Amino acid sequence: MIHAYQEIYLSKVQWVLGNAFDYAVNTCHIQGNDFAKMFIVSSVSRRMENGEPAYLAGKSGIEIVQEVVAETKGQELQIKQQEHFERSREYWVGWAVAYYQWYSSRKYSDIFKVIPFERLQKMYYPLHEADVTKFVDVMDSQMEKYFSQTNLRRIRMAYGATQVELSERSGVNLRSIQMYEQRNKNINRASADTIYRLAKVLGCNMEDLLEKPL
Repeated sequence: MIHAYQEIYLSKVQWVLGNAFDYAVNTCHIQGNDFAKMFIVSSVSRRMENGEPAYLAGKSGIEIVQEVVAETKGQELQIKQQEHFERSREYWVGWAVAYYQWYSSRKYSDIFKVIPFERLQKMYYPLHEADVTKFVDVMDSQMEKYFSQTNLRRIRMAYGATQVELSERSGVNLRSIQMYEQRNKNINRASADTIYRLAKVLGCNMEDLLEKPL
């Protein structure tokens, strides 16, 4: 399985994003949904998704919040962090979301689009003491419902080709294309040559046709 970045950074990123949400909500008194929106439109989220070391292990949660607010609101935050003796719900949301982003390689914007911050908060009590894989299962289920269309079908439809036309132009068996689009066959396990030929016809990158783990 391909993850967003090397696992050695994971615990640090979870700690950083957990502290970022805790600091933003409980110290700076920014609404959770508002901070989530600010975070996903900022370059910070994209740099974390892209695995830039400075944003995986080089910044604190407070620095992340300060940078997000400065970039999206043009404001400078200078609020001292208050001491917390227990991890808050907001910390858990950031911690769990960071894990799922690493696990699935999905964009933070997709994660918060499918399950907004307030819904994630409500998942705290049933899930915060469970293994994080339980959270992954819930997220995978919601993602599958929301993104029901495969990338291959979505890109093919946008390109304007029928399955038959794509098969003829790419040389990939029609039945295979149908099964990939119906999720009866995992395109992630297709040969590199098959994916290359499909991507070449559709004018996209090979990675664009792969499916995120569900």
